Amino acid sequence: MPVTLHPVDRGAWEADAQARTDLARIYADAPAERLPAPVDAFIEQHLAVGHAFLCARFNDRLIGAVARRDDGTAWWLSHFCVRKPTRRRGVGTRLLALVGQAAAGEGRRLCAEASQLQMADQVLLSRLGYRLDRDGDHYRLVLPGQPPEVPR
Repeated sequence: MPVTLHPVDRGAWEADAQARTDLARIYADAPAERLPAPVDAFIEQHLAVGHAFLCARFNDRLIGAVARRDDGTAWWLSHFCVRKPTRRRGVGTRLLALVGQAAAGEGRRLCAEASQLQMADQVLLSRLGYRLDRDGDHYRLVLPGQPPEVPR
């Protein structure tokens, strides 16, 4: 499945009707307890404060997404979701691999707050090389040659 990375920020959200529809469908497939607000409000609130979504694109459709907050040194990831029809096909793994490549290209570390992750998300992140920091409050992608903990 040739999945590519497609960022959706405020500008893309306003300009691309298909991206709006697809992103809403992705998060409509998420269990309600995983989102802090109704789908449209969640997306709008995330974009309104300058954050973005990094999406998996396949055949001109967005089929998975992760919310991204950039603090200037790291990209903080949350709210992972893949559309139900494409789950269990490696889309989440491919999306996170592409996000890792993009972050490295921007000189950013990748982190995810442990408190916002379901067990399945934690397992996926662990398989992909993310490790809990020493305080256990967030995961960080640890690449070969990097220290396993975020410097304080």
